[in-house]
Amino acid sequence: MLCASVWGHELPGLVAGSVVSAGRKLPDDDRIGGITMKMNRRGFLGGTALALAAPWVVRAQAAETISVASIIDLSGGLEIYGQPMDACLDMAISEINEKGGLLGRQIAVKKYDPQSSIQLYTQFATEAATSQKASVVFGGITSASREAIRPILRRYETLYFYPPLYEGGVCDRNFFSTGSTPGQTISKLMPYAVEKLGKKVYILAADYNYGTISAKWVKKYTTEAGGSVIGEEYFPLDVTQFGATIQKIQAAKPDVIFTLLVGGNHISFYRQWAAAGMTRKIPIVSSEFGGGNEHIILTPNESNGIISVFGYFQELDNPANKSFLERLHAAKVGNKVPYVTEHAEATYNAVRHWANGVTKAGDVDRMKVIEAIESGSSFESPGGVSTMDAATHHCWITPHIAVVQDKGFKILESFERQPPSDTAAVCNLTKNPGDTKQYEIE
Repeated sequence: MLCASVWGHELPGLVAGSVVSAGRKLPDDDRIGGITMKMNRRGFLGGTALALAAPWVVRAQAAETISVASIIDLSGGLEIYGQPMDACLDMAISEINEKGGLLGRQIAVKKYDPQSSIQLYTQFATEAATSQKASVVFGGITSASREAIRPILRRYETLYFYPPLYEGGVCDRNFFSTGSTPGQTISKLMPYAVEKLGKKVYILAADYNYGTISAKWVKKYTTEAGGSVIGEEYFPLDVTQFGATIQKIQAAKPDVIFTLLVGGNHISFYRQWAAAGMTRKIPIVSSEFGGGNEHIILTPNESNGIISVFGYFQELDNPANKSFLERLHAAKVGNKVPYVTEHAEATYNAVRHWANGVTKAGDVDRMKVIEAIESGSSFESPGGVSTMDAATHHCWITPHIAVVQDKGFKILESFERQPPSDTAAVCNLTKNPGDTKQYEIE
């Protein structure tokens, strides 16, 4: 496993496992995601007898803990994103529990590892919503995984927080996004790239909705900055050979390459690009590179000089980030401390926004928490002030442009408090609370 030497840790202080809690009544025969659930009469009667015999057991367990779930890839190819997300989820929940929990109750998290399998995502989302009766689910990495579980969690009225950066456009009152979107990142990076590096842009992207939709935003913001896209290619997540693509790029002679490559297999492009002697010839910019700690996995020769844009970099010099990193290091086991990505920091922020909602509502009830967050949730996050936008359920953030420098990033520019303008152009949950679509750029 590529990241075994970097991760492979767990943070202490969490209660794991499923807990008993009050939940919604399911129909006797319900079907979703290819799974049929039937109420078994003998099991129902047996459960009723147990409850009558010892009702205090169920009530005590429900009062003691708040059950939450995480569905984050800890293996299966996308663990380079999932493992630091998991570490920051652990820290956020541990900090809350160490201060007495929420509403006088500890938080118990049940972790599901979908192993980068969409089938497991749907299975685990159904389990978290029905058997576990989780108050909230944190998770999903790819947009495909998000769109697999979002309708399930909405159907079963289970609150959903999606931390990773993504292509934008999801409009769903049961859903909250804490990562950056193209209107906050690509909108800043492309004017910078066109001005500093050149007008001819070549796009390389993952072949699913994150890559294809984000590429449309690259074209929009490149054109608006006075540049043009002269080539584009899309690759399934299992592709590892990029020789033919490198030859096409060499023939096209762009001024800059924009990469939206995803996962461990796509890291091969940067290695093959360096092996072809191209690292000093055509610059690379990205709104994705570094999100999976590619700059740590690759050598400096393979990654130095690549320019990225995110809502968070570990190298940010501000008091909130320094304190955040100190606490993460203090909670470490041995020497296994993750390099913190935007995906990871946004996972920490997701827990904070949810906790704000629970505290403000005085309840874990889904609609009460949603309404409480919509009435205002903001705090000084490690990346800058994170403010939840009531109309879109996306965050105002501070994006930063930075360049890879010897397995780290050097901050070049920051843009204070940028709204989720892409999603805001199509989504207004205040006026249309029943909307459940993902909108795409035309």
